[in-house]
Amino acid sequence: MEKSFPTHIVAADIIAENDKGEILLVYDPRRGWTWPGGIVENGENPIDAAKREALEESGAEVEIDRLICVSSNTSTYMGYGGYGMVPEKVILTFAGRYIGGELRGSDETTKAMFAPKEKLLEYVTAPAYVCRLRKFFDPGGGVIFAEYKTKPEFSLVLERDI
Repeated sequence: MEKSFPTHIVAADIIAENDKGEILLVYDPRRGWTWPGGIVENGENPIDAAKREALEESGAEVEIDRLICVSSNTSTYMGYGGYGMVPEKVILTFAGRYIGGELRGSDETTKAMFAPKEKLLEYVTAPAYVCRLRKFFDPGGGVIFAEYKTKPEFSLVLERDI
């Protein structure tokens, strides 16, 4: 019997701050306000993926400063837009900074903006993103690991500093 490797999607996203201390957000019709991110493409590393996704989804050029969260969505579910079963995901969330570009929407996002840090939780309401956002505000540095399930509804399975 031939063995097979497990299948996971690897994704990367970035919480980017401008020189006014505001955070780059994009509006995704399925998730609401979030920050830019998406699937790491074949032959691409997660840092380059986060930078590419920021540019594609918002028009923003960003630099990566540090890794703040590794999260694992251990749900599988039926995709949309012609995709079949969506496998588990590992998401690397980086903190970084905006260095240029004109903000705009994209095929995936309808709007992009900078939001004041103190209002982020008014905009970002998807539980998986709120979970990752907490580490951005943690002044102690380090990286957090979070396991959660998004289907049939959000549940946080594990969260710990690593």
